[in-house]
Amino acid sequence: MAVLAACQVPVDIDDPVKTNRVVAEAVAEAAARGAQLVVLPELTLCGSIWRDVAESSARAEPVTGPSVAFFRALSREHGVVVVGGFCEVSGLDRPYNSAVVVDDGEVLAVYRKTHLWDTEKLHFTPGDALPPVVPTRVGAVAPLICYDLAFPEVLLDVARRGAQVVASPANWPDSDNPNTRPPEVSKAMAMAATYHVVVVVADRVGPERGVRWVGGSVICDVDGFRAAGPEFGATTVLVADLAVEAALDKQISTRNHVFGDRRTDLY
Repeated sequence: MAVLAACQVPVDIDDPVKTNRVVAEAVAEAAARGAQLVVLPELTLCGSIWRDVAESSARAEPVTGPSVAFFRALSREHGVVVVGGFCEVSGLDRPYNSAVVVDDGEVLAVYRKTHLWDTEKLHFTPGDALPPVVPTRVGAVAPLICYDLAFPEVLLDVARRGAQVVASPANWPDSDNPNTRPPEVSKAMAMAATYHVVVVVADRVGPERGVRWVGGSVICDVDGFRAAGPEFGATTVLVADLAVEAALDKQISTRNHVFGDRRTDLY
C-alpha cells in the first residue's frame, strides 16, 4: 500500500513567488495527510501560456536550477517522492517541457515530454525518449506529461517495464462543454484499467492569460476506478491509499492477462 497525492493548484505565470508559496503549502498538506508520493502540475512553477518562444526560452532552467532545487527541498523536508514539471534548457531553438522524479531530495530521473499539444509545438522541443520507469520508496514510478496519457502505446511500454504508478503532471484546458467530466479524466481511468496500473494526474486550476484550466486531477486504482477526484474548478489536494503492488499482477481474471491476451499475430 502507498499513500498518493495530486496537488491541484493555480499557477501565476507573472508571480512565481506566489506560485511557490501555494505549491509549498499544498505539498505540506499532502504530507500531513500521509502522502508518500506527491504529483504536481505540468510546468508547475512557471506557467505555460507564453507570449512567444523568447519568453519560454527565457524561463527555461537546467536541472540544477531553482525549480528542481525547490522540488528537492520539498521532497527532503517532507520525506516524500515529488513528481513535478518544469521548463528545461535544451541547448536547441526551443526548451523542453520536462518533469523530474525526486526521492529523498535526490533527482532520480528527468523526462522530456514527447507528445506536444497544440501551441506547445511552437514553444518546446519534443523529447526523444519514452518515460523512464523509476524505482522509488513507493514502487516503480513512470512520469508522463499531460497529452502523453492519450497514447496507449506509451502506457503499454511503461507497464511492460514494470511501472506500478503512472504519475502525470498535466495542464488540461477547460471548455464550455456542459458535460461534467472532460474526456481526459475518462482516458486516465481507461489507461489505468487497460494496463492495470495506478494513475495519478495532477492538473492545474484557475485562469492564466485568458485560458481556463479545468482542474480535473484524479487518482485511479489498477481497475480504473476513481479513488479520489476530480474536483473541478477548486484548489485541492487529493489523497488516496492504494495497493500499488497490485500493478505487478497482470492477471485480471482467471482467464485473462493484460499482456497475454494481446493478439500480436493480428496487430
